[in-house]
Amino acid sequence: STSTPMKNGSTPARKRYNSDFGSSESTDSVTIVEEKVRMKKTVGLVSGTSLIVGTIIGSGIFISPSGVLEDTGSVGLFLIVWVASGVIALLGALCYSEIGTLIKRSGGEYAYIREAYGNVLAFLYAWTSVIVIRTSSMAIICLTFGEYMTTFFPYCGAPQIPKKLVAAVALVTLGVINGYSTKLAGRTQVFFTVVKLAALAIIAIGGIVRLAQGHTSNLQEGFKGTISNPSTVALGFYNALWAYDGWNNLNVVTEEIIDPAKNLPRANILAVLLVTSVYLLVNVSYLTVLSTSELLVAPAVANSWGETVLASAMWIMPAAVLFSTFGAANGTLFSGGRVVYAAARDGNLPEFLSYVHCKRYTPFPSIVFTIFISLIMIIPGDIGSLVDFFSFTAWIFYGLNASTLIAFRIQKKDEPRPIKVPIIVPVVFVLIAIYLVIGPIISNPQIEFLYAFLFVIGGLIFYFPFVHFKLQIKGIVNNDGLKMHRKFKPVLPIRTEVVAILVRIVAIRTRVVVILSSPYLSVSIRTRVVANRIYPYVGDGNL
Repeated sequence: STSTPMKNGSTPARKRYNSDFGSSESTDSVTIVEEKVRMKKTVGLVSGTSLIVGTIIGSGIFISPSGVLEDTGSVGLFLIVWVASGVIALLGALCYSEIGTLIKRSGGEYAYIREAYGNVLAFLYAWTSVIVIRTSSMAIICLTFGEYMTTFFPYCGAPQIPKKLVAAVALVTLGVINGYSTKLAGRTQVFFTVVKLAALAIIAIGGIVRLAQGHTSNLQEGFKGTISNPSTVALGFYNALWAYDGWNNLNVVTEEIIDPAKNLPRANILAVLLVTSVYLLVNVSYLTVLSTSELLVAPAVANSWGETVLASAMWIMPAAVLFSTFGAANGTLFSGGRVVYAAARDGNLPEFLSYVHCKRYTPFPSIVFTIFISLIMIIPGDIGSLVDFFSFTAWIFYGLNASTLIAFRIQKKDEPRPIKVPIIVPVVFVLIAIYLVIGPIISNPQIEFLYAFLFVIGGLIFYFPFVHFKLQIKGIVNNDGLKMHRKFKPVLPIRTEVVAILVRIVAIRTRVVVILSSPYLSVSIRTRVVANRIYPYVGDGNL
């Protein structure tokens, strides 16, 4: 801003920004405004519910019913497992609702485990989630998207390159959407959620019509052929719970929820109840059309249902899977990027991953990082078997996180709680998690389970030197933990390092936006430009 002469003809003192971030000197042509750059609260009840529903309903309900039936053996136990899985997800949602309204920080399980048990376990969760669980889930979902997309085009054989290219394009598109705007990502989620619910409604209504026509022979088999081995039934729960996975995603973006004390528990409970009801109706519909033997051998149950009921309109089912998988991948990226952001903000990952775009207010670096890891994972193409061996580690952390609710009842017993669930809820959920972790190992012990466990523990190799002892590699990491090349040095001599400087000159004025690292401040400077030179400068002549 230009200086205004004083009555005595002199000009006011100039204001100069010192290297000490907390002090300043006078200058006539610089106005410094400090503001925190943080993600905005844009997630309401509708978008929050859509995030959960849209992430839960991926390809599981269209494909996995055959696996559940194989591990249960009877129609009766098959339906019970689907409903019981919804109840388990509801118990988890209730636990997460109380914890999320108590610890109002983004990051979900990472933030809660860190608050209750310390940084080591939180780092191990972040390590497993960022490197394997969420990124591999995105890769599998997008590969499924690519596989169904290629069915619309004739090929000789089943080439993998087109499928992988489509998956890569889908990942990059999702990265652009989520990096550009949180609102756009939320609206995308709402749209695809509505579409996939419409597709499932078609299946559910078709089943009701078939029931009215008397097609109930499969349902009348009841519990004939039920498998009584608890370990085998646990595998059936794995298949069903995979179709419910995503019930916890809204807690990852707590800081972006409008009025989280109300909208977080409402969205969690509403979404799980909605999905459970839809899944029950859809599975009953499958059984009114397909026999148990047909359902067991069907590679994609929804497609087989469509061939019988929709006839010439059967293309609706593959199209529904496309919409469903794309929406599920969008929700997974939306939440997965926030886990990276939260872990980096606490120093458990490189600090640049915690930066927020100064205009879009999105965790852009963490989104790019998540997309990059997912792109690497689509290269081998068939990683489903690897992820199966890591699914039990996810339930280790689900159970561990539910136990934090019990810990918080002791550690934070006087803290206000907008919602308080009976203590029996987290206790039951923890016992179920233990059963789901131990059951498959007892039923079919394999060396890969040990490898997966060693991978989780292997995160300590990185934690102790780089996080706990803050080991720094000369020329690569500076004193604040920022990755920097040997030839670069901080531009401004202040304690917090400058990570990006954007200069934009418009006519005779300019706006210089300096994005700082911790505590994520934005310094906005407006100054006059004379003879294409910017003055006055900031930081003792360094700009």
